[in-house]
Amino acid sequence: MSIIDLNSDLGEGFGRWTLGDDAEMLGIVTSANIACGFHAGDPLVIRETVIGARDAGVAIGAHVGYRDLAGFGRRNMDVSSTELVADVIYQIGALQGIARAAGTTVTYVKPHGALYNTIVHDTRQAHDVVTAVREIDPSLALLGLPGSEVLRAADAAGLRCVTEAFADRAYTPGGTLVSRREPGSVLHDAEQVAQRMVQLATEGTLTAIDGSTIQVTADSICVHGDSPGATEMARQVRVALGAAGIDVTAFAPRPGETAR
Repeated sequence: MSIIDLNSDLGEGFGRWTLGDDAEMLGIVTSANIACGFHAGDPLVIRETVIGARDAGVAIGAHVGYRDLAGFGRRNMDVSSTELVADVIYQIGALQGIARAAGTTVTYVKPHGALYNTIVHDTRQAHDVVTAVREIDPSLALLGLPGSEVLRAADAAGLRCVTEAFADRAYTPGGTLVSRREPGSVLHDAEQVAQRMVQLATEGTLTAIDGSTIQVTADSICVHGDSPGATEMARQVRVALGAAGIDVTAFAPRPGETAR
């Protein structure tokens, strides 16, 4: 039986603003990428999301990004290496402290938004992110796009690398994500998305936006928590994977477990 993880970006509310249905999503996914306060999230939102993940038995990851609340972390930024390393360490440390107080742990890191896309190709910023993870906790896994600079740097640095695919995003023929500025970049048909993920898990392929077939290797599938109908999409993806004989299990260990 094949095994794959199902993750979602959660804890992305701020103050009186709520984004997504985290409580429902935590009953579906196996890993939670929790915003650390730079692109979204505040101490209360982070703590509530951590406790929800703990109680649901969901693995917790630090969803680190640029310091960009106004742009939700989706604006490219030319940050110096010293600043980026410090920012990533700060975000991971904040989540680790809240998790420790809640009796649980952070087991991986997933960059967010523009930072995630930048370190697919930008060698300097990719190394900065890896440096930050190594300095604060080299036992943390790093979740990223297959073939990206950041996973190459992480592998060379001895970090555990975990590849992911996006259920609700369109792909270019080159295997990268279609820019959100382009039409058709975000997918909304839950049934279609679920079948795409079964194809990914069983065949290792996806259909790109131009209709071509591309090879995609993934240990984890992401459903964005802020997308319209996100929880229904995640539910259909999980049901379809189960029906296809795919075991949906967290790639990162929860407290008391060992990594698969």
